[in-house]
Amino acid sequence: MGPLYFFISHKPLLICFIVFFFFFTTLAEESLSADQKFQACAPTSCGKGPNISYPFLLSNVQESFCGYPHFNITCKQEYPVLRISSDDYIIKDIFYNNQSFLVASALVYEEDTCPIPLHNVTLDLAPFNISPGYIDFSFLYNCTSEPANYPIYPISCATNSTVSSFAGFHIEELELYYSYSLNSCNYFVNAPLHTGSDVYSLYNKDYTEILKLGFLLNWTAHNCSTCERSGGRCGFENHEFVCFCHDQTHLNSCDDGDGMNVGMKVGIGVGSAFAGGAIMCLIFYIYIRRRKRKPNAPSSFVSRSITSDFASKSDIERGGLYFGVPVFTYAELEEATKNFDSAKELGDGGFGTVYYGKLRDGRAVAVKRLYENNYKRVEQFMNEVEILTRLRHPHLVSLYGCTSRHSRELLLVYEYIPNGTVADHLHGQRAKPGALPWKTRMKISVETANALAYLHASDIIHRDVKTNNILLDNTFCVKVADFGLSRLFPLDVTHVSTAPQGTPGYVDPEYHECYQLTDKSDVYSFGVVLIELISSMPAVDITRHRHEINLSNMAINKIQSDALHELVDRNLGFESDNATRIMITAVAELAFQCLQGAKEMRPSMENVLETLKEIQSKGYNIGKKIQEIDIQSDDVGLLKSCQLPRSPDTVMTQWTSSSTTSNNSS
Repeated sequence: MGPLYFFISHKPLLICFIVFFFFFTTLAEESLSADQKFQACAPTSCGKGPNISYPFLLSNVQESFCGYPHFNITCKQEYPVLRISSDDYIIKDIFYNNQSFLVASALVYEEDTCPIPLHNVTLDLAPFNISPGYIDFSFLYNCTSEPANYPIYPISCATNSTVSSFAGFHIEELELYYSYSLNSCNYFVNAPLHTGSDVYSLYNKDYTEILKLGFLLNWTAHNCSTCERSGGRCGFENHEFVCFCHDQTHLNSCDDGDGMNVGMKVGIGVGSAFAGGAIMCLIFYIYIRRRKRKPNAPSSFVSRSITSDFASKSDIERGGLYFGVPVFTYAELEEATKNFDSAKELGDGGFGTVYYGKLRDGRAVAVKRLYENNYKRVEQFMNEVEILTRLRHPHLVSLYGCTSRHSRELLLVYEYIPNGTVADHLHGQRAKPGALPWKTRMKISVETANALAYLHASDIIHRDVKTNNILLDNTFCVKVADFGLSRLFPLDVTHVSTAPQGTPGYVDPEYHECYQLTDKSDVYSFGVVLIELISSMPAVDITRHRHEINLSNMAINKIQSDALHELVDRNLGFESDNATRIMITAVAELAFQCLQGAKEMRPSMENVLETLKEIQSKGYNIGKKIQEIDIQSDDVGLLKSCQLPRSPDTVMTQWTSSSTTSNNSS
């Protein structure tokens, strides 16, 4: 009998070898495909500008798997152009080592008769954020007059005999110090700039030259350095980071650490695969033969093997992506934090300890080490990562990545914000009298409210709003932290019943008493933050009088008794500067509304944001009648006041009256 007859007469063995043959053929084809992908993802350029490689890709030149979605670059007049939220930006340089790139508006590179930005940079839906350290270059259009004794950059193409348009830095000072009303302009927009020098050195330049300086954007994507060092090229395929090599597609690196070159690996791999496949076929054949002889024999060996194999694969920490963020190994983060050295602790909260770390690629990071690692916590961890990855806002801390759910510990990796917390600057280690002026505090309140309003619009309640969770960069721009460890708010209910969590002094009293968590719980906590910004006092201080240990109680009593001056930090100029005094009074009025015991009496975060913006932009100019401020709550009617009330007693009277009228009429 020949070999053919042997295989035909032993069908299981024949089937196994046929399956293995097709598998082996497919393996060879995939190896060829991997080499083609390696060649397709070679770095390229537009003629002018930097080399373009992962995570960017040049459309119509490179394949889609060579870069991340939304990182597509096109060439226009030999310049690399990236489109972000319907606007085009020239890429001037790319810094792959720290995952940032320098861009400038494409408007000023085109032969346009009037290259002016018409709206603010919008990054809400983009996978980028503006790097800290920028300054706003503001454009004011259709103004009835120009400010006197203030350095401006005329925009002649948007100026005529009736109206004037111009650009300038620090326009908030126009109303505060130059008696110039921004209301005299039709509208204005801000363009971020990383000037690299003092703005005073730019006063002799044309505004288009200044715009060409551009600004830095950061991206978050799996770092490519490991793959490149092994001779591979990075890509993004099937929603995962991959490393394209000559032989095949790997998850992280072409080098498995055995010192062999690609040719040796291919040869040995093919031989091993063939020999291993043949052995597996024989084992399968013997197993089938024995099953036929003993039909009732248990298959414990097979089940144990499958279970063991599955468990071993599940425990592997692999590089790659989870919901679009890189997955770090525990060992890498252990190395970055010097074995979680206690000297590198940045803070300790209800969810875990945060450590300062430095990744191998040089990035400074904050590594959050979560306390629990049970099954329920793992599931919650995965959900939180999913929430974090879909949130992008300039005033929320960016998530750089996380460990695998199978890691020995659950770790989250955030961008490191270097300038401490608002609490540090108000009453902590960095606090110095007069070091945090009112203008900066006003800016902090607006940016924090902006971030919280964005979370609420995304149906997320922060749950732990406090000055310790409001981080500041070196230019005092706000980055709200710990928003990912929050409660995802269901769309079809008015509240969530849950055991009270949060920090003493900030917890919504209604939430504490009734276990009903709503977005208005964040509003209450933010009201405490506003009082801290006004007073520079901590939310809880047991050294104060027993009726004033809780700052919110103290504030309500002071405001109701018309003694706001006793609450305000005397270094803010409340007594000496009328403009500052009126602004602080207005913010105190708003904080009073946020601190109401019943949630129905509090404004929404969106209304809080709009009111703060109005206070900031108008400055409540001295000698001007204060215009109407519309404060509208989800469940409350419209409150309109022609002038600022003297105390929140007046506010409460009008608020309650308005609420009652609204409810009765519905």
